[in-house]
Amino acid sequence: MPDMGPPGRKPVNHMAKFKPRTGTKSAFHYLKQPVADIGKFDRIVQSLILGNPLGCTSYRSARKNHPPIEKVREMYTAKFVYLNDKKKRIGAAIEMYDSVGGYQTGIAAVISNVANNLSHRGAVKHLPDEDLFSVTIRCHDPDGEVYALNLARDRVTVSSYTDEGIKKKVEAWVDTVPELG
Repeated sequence: MPDMGPPGRKPVNHMAKFKPRTGTKSAFHYLKQPVADIGKFDRIVQSLILGNPLGCTSYRSARKNHPPIEKVREMYTAKFVYLNDKKKRIGAAIEMYDSVGGYQTGIAAVISNVANNLSHRGAVKHLPDEDLFSVTIRCHDPDGEVYALNLARDRVTVSSYTDEGIKKKVEAWVDTVPELG
């Protein structure tokens, strides 16, 4: 059975073909499956930054030197439910963090917060499959364009570009990362 992707969308293509959006020049690619966990997601981001597979270059802007690829925003969301003795949901919580370390220690803190568990009158359960991850990266193409690449748990978006070659580079890179298929 073909993967239908997000509700209301056509079946997901097996090659990373980015679909243009209207308005500002950007394109997105929905993943066949969300990235499995924070470890895999972080390895993808670190590999992109350290390996520079897009061939980005350093640049200077507003009296500041910028690396070829730099994180400009991170958001990691952990979701929880509180269950009573009969495993019935009696509460929920969402925690947001701006780093992988914060996400990991924050989950442990929520789970071990006895006072909070007593206030909910139940046991807390982390729902890792429902967590959200997102990193926005600024890239400087050798031709001088600065564009944004947003990696999320369920999609990749390239935006603020004019040269179609940039989108093609991002598509080619996505095709080399199995978790982004």
